[in-house]
Amino acid sequence: MEAMRQSWSDDRLDDLNRRVDDGFVQLRTEMRAGFAELRAGINGLRRTLLQVGGGLIGTVIAATSAIVLAVS
Repeated sequence: MEAMRQSWSDDRLDDLNRRVDDGFVQLRTEMRAGFAELRAGINGLRRTLLQVGGGLIGTVIAATSAIVLAVS
């Protein structure tokens, strides 16, 4: 029992604490990079959706106008 108590000295606990903190810093950095990539992807999808939706609305307006002019 005495050997186990000595093996977890303050220095070892401080080292463990530092390694855990370093791991969280690395994880936070990786997560921020991942979220930035995800945000960029979502912004690209949003831009594409707006372009396609705008094109569809323009097509519907043009077709409706053509029908109204043809009937008149």
